[in-house]
Amino acid sequence: MSQTGLENERAREAGEIARLLSYVLILLASVALFFAATGIPASRFERLGAGAFPQIVFGAISLVAMIAIIDALRKIPGSAYGRFAEQTVAWARRRYLVFISLGALTLYLLAIPVLGFSIASLVFLFTLQMILMPRRPKSILIAAVVALIFSFGLNWLFADVFTVFLPRGLL
Repeated sequence: MSQTGLENERAREAGEIARLLSYVLILLASVALFFAATGIPASRFERLGAGAFPQIVFGAISLVAMIAIIDALRKIPGSAYGRFAEQTVAWARRRYLVFISLGALTLYLLAIPVLGFSIASLVFLFTLQMILMPRRPKSILIAAVVALIFSFGLNWLFADVFTVFLPRGLL
């Protein structure tokens, strides 16, 4: 097989795997919505209950998604999964700073109720700037000033000017 033919085949396999993953997500969402529909309160005018129609719809979507998953699994050769995993890991490694930023944001959002807006923002902004920017004395000073202004400065602005109090935290 020629190089272009091999590349086209690999692209088709990657597309099939992506399609399979989308079918799995649709199945999971429809199953979750099926069970959520059981919580819809029934009125006295309906024998089946208000959740019956959504359950029928989401049950049908689940069935179609399962059929699509089986069909997608049939079309994908076994060797394609390993290549897809390698490509996914390589893609994630090239974008490691995105994952670090998302992790830092998650920690920041979890820290706000405990540390309060000002301290959590100061730590988040300074740490993320130190990760993303070059570490020279001038840039460290700029990062510290920016973190102070956007943590304690914003807290002051909202509290004294807008009379909106940001979370104080437990500490």
